Amino acid sequence: MGGISERHKEIKRRRHRRKKLNHFSKKLKKATFSEKAMIAEKLRNMTPGCETIIANWQLTSQDR
Repeated sequence: MGGISERHKEIKRRRHRRKKLNHFSKKLKKATFSEKAMIAEKLRNMTPGCETIIANWQLTSQDR
């Protein structure tokens, strides 16, 4: 009896990442400049497609 399959691990990671993205998008509405920079940095550490998300959320190059 094996553990969780690799595909299920991948799905779990994607669902968790999506949940975190929703959390950050809600926080972004009230965020100050420094908080936006922190959110952008966390996005970079969290997902390989971060630059697309940062562009869509209009976090400027100053936040980088």
